[in-house]
Amino acid sequence: MFPGTFVLGVIFLTVVAPLWIIFHYITAWRSARRLSSEDEKALGELWQSAQRMEGRIDALERVLDAEAPGWRMRQGG
Repeated sequence: MFPGTFVLGVIFLTVVAPLWIIFHYITAWRSARRLSSEDEKALGELWQSAQRMEGRIDALERVLDAEAPGWRMRQGG
């Protein structure tokens, strides 16, 4: 009975165990690629903040255009 167990052990270690390990890491890699709900929430907040900042910059540029025409040329822009 020892030789049969030895053969099964060798087959397990050479075929099954490497495939098991490979599939485990593939699954872990795929799950790590996704954003967590916290990451999605933070990304949404950053997007909203960037949108508000863009609106403020546009408003500031309109005020500067009205108050100091040519301010863009003085700044090299």
